[in-house]
Amino acid sequence: PWGARWGERMEPLFLRSLVFLLLAGPPARGQLRYAVPEELEHGAFVANLGEDLGLDVSTLSARRFRIVSRAGARQHLEVNLENGILFVNERIDREEVCEGGGTCLLHLQLLVESPLELYRVEVEVLDINDHAPTFPWQEYVLEVAESAVLGARFPLESAQDPDVGTNSVHTYRLSPNGFFSLEVQTRSDASKFAELVLERALDREQQRVHRVLLTALDGGVPERSGTAHILVTVLDANDNVPAFDQPSYGVSLPEDAPAGTLVIQLNATDLDEGPNGEIEYSFSGHAPPRVRELFHVEPRSGQVLLKGRLDYERASLHELYVQAKDRGPSAVAVHCRVLVHLLDVNDNAPEVTLTSVSTPVLEDAPPGTVIAVISVQDRDSGDNGRVSCEVGPNVPFELRSSFRNYYTLVTTQALDRELVPEYNVSITARDMGSPALVTRSTLTIPVSDVNDNAPRFLQPSYSVYVMENNAPGASICSVSALDPDCQQNAYLSYSIADGHIHGMPVGTYVSINSDSGHMYALRSLDYEQIRSFQIQVQAQDAGFPPLSANVTVHIFVLDQNDNAPVIVSPLVAPDTGELRTLRSFLEQDASRQQLVVQVRDGGQPALSATVSLLLSVVETMPQTLSDFSEFSLPPEVSSSSPLTLYLLVSLGSISFTFLLAILILTAIRCRGERRSRQGDSCSPPRCHCCPGSRPSPDGYCYKVCLGPESAQSDFMFLKPCSPPRNNEKDPGKRSRPEQHLQVSKEVTQRPAGLSSTPQVPPAPSLSLCHEGSQARLLPENNRSL
Repeated sequence: PWGARWGERMEPLFLRSLVFLLLAGPPARGQLRYAVPEELEHGAFVANLGEDLGLDVSTLSARRFRIVSRAGARQHLEVNLENGILFVNERIDREEVCEGGGTCLLHLQLLVESPLELYRVEVEVLDINDHAPTFPWQEYVLEVAESAVLGARFPLESAQDPDVGTNSVHTYRLSPNGFFSLEVQTRSDASKFAELVLERALDREQQRVHRVLLTALDGGVPERSGTAHILVTVLDANDNVPAFDQPSYGVSLPEDAPAGTLVIQLNATDLDEGPNGEIEYSFSGHAPPRVRELFHVEPRSGQVLLKGRLDYERASLHELYVQAKDRGPSAVAVHCRVLVHLLDVNDNAPEVTLTSVSTPVLEDAPPGTVIAVISVQDRDSGDNGRVSCEVGPNVPFELRSSFRNYYTLVTTQALDRELVPEYNVSITARDMGSPALVTRSTLTIPVSDVNDNAPRFLQPSYSVYVMENNAPGASICSVSALDPDCQQNAYLSYSIADGHIHGMPVGTYVSINSDSGHMYALRSLDYEQIRSFQIQVQAQDAGFPPLSANVTVHIFVLDQNDNAPVIVSPLVAPDTGELRTLRSFLEQDASRQQLVVQVRDGGQPALSATVSLLLSVVETMPQTLSDFSEFSLPPEVSSSSPLTLYLLVSLGSISFTFLLAILILTAIRCRGERRSRQGDSCSPPRCHCCPGSRPSPDGYCYKVCLGPESAQSDFMFLKPCSPPRNNEKDPGKRSRPEQHLQVSKEVTQRPAGLSSTPQVPPAPSLSLCHEGSQARLLPENNRSL
């Protein structure tokens, strides 16, 4: 909102801007040009970029639509991402933004991503008539000789107006008077200055001083003006006035000329002598202030020297107005113009502005991904202002030209963060001047990680040896994996794959710490039950999607000497496992024998087991085993150990069962014989003897079987195969034909040299066969005693 008056002032400007855009025709693709007056308030509308560029307004924010500007530059314009409108961000003062008088342009680089598009927009800042013309002084003194001829011209001080075009000084006016008129002249830069023209002869005796009012007016709407008073003093006649060789001079000067450089040597002549012929040089009153800052005129010699520092980029031409007058009374000044043309030198290095677009860049970004927008500017002109740009070697990036002096930095190949996590890209800008000026800038481009590497275990497989009887919960090993990715893509968690070990879930045997990879046994292992097993361990990262790796862990259980020997049969020898008689039993031999057998392993510590064999040679099988109680056992065997008591009770129970079985079998046998006697014929009974034996001379066979795996025992008593023969001789002293062998065993197990709780071994299996005076005691494997 500018108000009615502001609207009246802006309407012509907008009309001119519209006409300019229409005449200019449609802009090239990717480049637009607008015009906006200066001094607009914040938020003032400039253009609808979203519509003009054909962009979807709803995606501007997501695509990061923005203006790319140089670092430190003021952001006069801004884009509304909701509607795509370009608006004034802060007040624009054309005279501040553009010091020179020409066209004032704001160059905007617009960038939108996904996909990347670049647009170049030029906004012309239109001048408004916000400044009035002003004179350096409010009053000037002009000395004119009364002898001045009609039509003589006297240049007047110029007014200054920072506005440009029609808004700058347009004309001058002189207040009404009877002696002078005003003529407006135009300089080479289109600026205006006034000259006072003598229209009527002066007479000092009639009027010494003439006062006129000089008014400078601009061409703006509304018109602005400034005034200055001119005091014309009429001097006595001076016959001759100085004269320059020519009214205008032209020189060329390089812009890098140092202070004190001679610009031009002026020469004016005066035909008078004495003080009337001595000439003094100076700037005329209408020399611009900028000229007075850069140049100096020596009053006596007429040399024009360089005083300040020139800048071709700011002004390529300077117009000097120098006057010369003698030192006599009523001196009249004469004027000349000096045009100083500056020669451009390569004194400005290229300026490189780096604008990051997508950093850090993902390591899986495809080739051609835009990383940054680079703008290059050189204030010089011609070849000195033409710039080439390139990147350093051995980097996967290149520069592509988008607009003049604008480049995009893109990738040329796939990146790998694990190989190079960060690039320092050197960008070199070089102009075409002689000598060339170079500017180097470095752009740091970090590479962002993606989850493109699976975990990797340090070993292809693990072999773990665990001693049996381990404590539950103890650590047994540790697995470790590495992931070359970073951050969460490298965070690993460990787990055990599902499976079974001897029908039980693997999770009941071992567990693993998900963070450290330490594995723990959940139960005490027994070598006699399980000797080895294997599990699958998985390491998985936290990336998206997650990646994993497996490794096999072989666990071997080591044996420990934790089991004492178990005697499964009392008939064990050191080498053959047999216990044999050395000779036949004699009549004088004791009828009862006691043997103690010890078995020892080679473990550390060594474990052992003992068994006591009680042997009795009898003629007939006793009904009970009570006679064995007469044997006295060794102290370690006859101790009050509960195991010994249990063993005795077990043996008693077995013996009782044997006897009961004998009685039942005897009764059944006798009943069968009675029935057989009542029959017509009697068949001889069949003799069942032990495997590998023959019937004894008396025709009896005995068989005793003790099962090693059960408490049941079998006893068989068989009748003679034939009636006893009375004519058979008594062997006498050599043997006792009806002797029978009774065996009773007690087992005591203990470590060698140490007392321990005895263990009850399984009952042995024995077979006894009586052959005459010899007895054979067979174990379960039918080996003979």
